[in-house]
Amino acid sequence: MKKTLLLAALAFATVCGAEYAQACTRVCYAGKYAVATGRTLDWRTPIPTALRTFPRGEVHESYDNPAENLTWTSKYGSVCAISYDMGVAEGLNEKGLAVNVLYLPGSVYSLPDGQEYRKKMSTSVWPLYYLDNFATVEEAMTASAKDLFYLDAPAMADGSAATLHMALSDSTGNCAVIEYKDGVLQTHVGKEYNVLTNAPFYDQMLAVNDYWKEVGGMNMLPGTNRSTDRFARASFYRSVLPDTLDHTRALAAVFGITRNCAVPMGITVPGRPEISTTQWSTLCDQTEMTYYFQLTQSPSVVWVDLREAKLAPGSPQQTLQLTTDGSQVGKVNTLMKDAPTFKPFFHI
Repeated sequence: MKKTLLLAALAFATVCGAEYAQACTRVCYAGKYAVATGRTLDWRTPIPTALRTFPRGEVHESYDNPAENLTWTSKYGSVCAISYDMGVAEGLNEKGLAVNVLYLPGSVYSLPDGQEYRKKMSTSVWPLYYLDNFATVEEAMTASAKDLFYLDAPAMADGSAATLHMALSDSTGNCAVIEYKDGVLQTHVGKEYNVLTNAPFYDQMLAVNDYWKEVGGMNMLPGTNRSTDRFARASFYRSVLPDTLDHTRALAAVFGITRNCAVPMGITVPGRPEISTTQWSTLCDQTEMTYYFQLTQSPSVVWVDLREAKLAPGSPQQTLQLTTDGSQVGKVNTLMKDAPTFKPFFHI
C-alpha cells in the first residue's frame, strides 16, 4: 500500500512539476447570453482524474504544519477536477468563479531576500483557496494584493520544480492571470486577458502575440503545438467570436477553440516531450453554473450541474472517478457518491 501511494505521489508530482510536463490552453468567452471558460490538459500518459464536490462551510488548510499554514472556512461550494486523488487541478464554484492552473517554467515562489515571512500555500490546494473564498475576480484580486502567502512547491524527486501559473474568470467575463517571477507576485486583470497557455511569462507572451496580431489571423496563423503558437491561435479565434452567440453556440465555440489547440492522441515529437497528448478538456459554463468534462479517450462529455449539487453546509463531499468505457454520459450528479473528506498531498 505504501509503495502504491509513493508511486502515485511521484506521478502526481511529475505531472505538476516537470519542465516538460504540461502544455495546456485556456480561453474565456464573455458574450451577451453566455460566459464560459474552456481549457485543455496535455500530458504524456493518462492522468487518473475524479470530479469532487466541496460543500460550503468546510474548514480547509493551506499546508499540513499548523505553524505555517492558513486556515479558512469555505463560503462557496464548488466542483473540482482532482488528479491522482491528491491535488486540485481546477474547478468552478457556485457563484461562477472558474480557476485553472497551468504549467509555467521559470516560476520562482520562494521569498526574495529581505521579504517578511508569510504562510505557506501548497500548490495542491491553491485553486481551492480561491474557489472557497471568492465570488468574483475583483474579490480574488483584492485579497491577492495583500500577498498573505507564498506558494510551496518543493523540488520533485527528479529535481524538477512544480512551476504553475493561474487563470481566473467570473460570471461577468472578468479575467485575471497570476504568476510568480523571482518570488514576486505579478498579476494581469481585465476581460482582455482571456487566453492563457504556458511559457513565456504573460507580459512577454502578450508582446509575442502582438506580432501575430499584425500579421492577421485571416492571413496566417502559427500551427505548431508550442505555447506561443497555441496562444496566437486561441487569441485570434476568441477575438473574432461575436458577442451575440446564443448560449448553446457560445459553449460550442469555446469547445471549438480548445479543440483547435489540442494535441491528438499518440502524437510524439523526438526531442520535444513537452508536446504531449491532450488527456482531457473542460468547460465551465458560468451562466448556467455547469462544469463539463471530457476525457480524450472517452466518447462522451459528462457534466455536473452546480445548481443541483449537494453543497449545503454539513453535506458530505461527493466524488466520481472518471472512466473511458463510455458508461458515463451526460449529467452525472446522480452518479456522484459520498466520499471521505479530501486529503491533499502537501509534499513528498
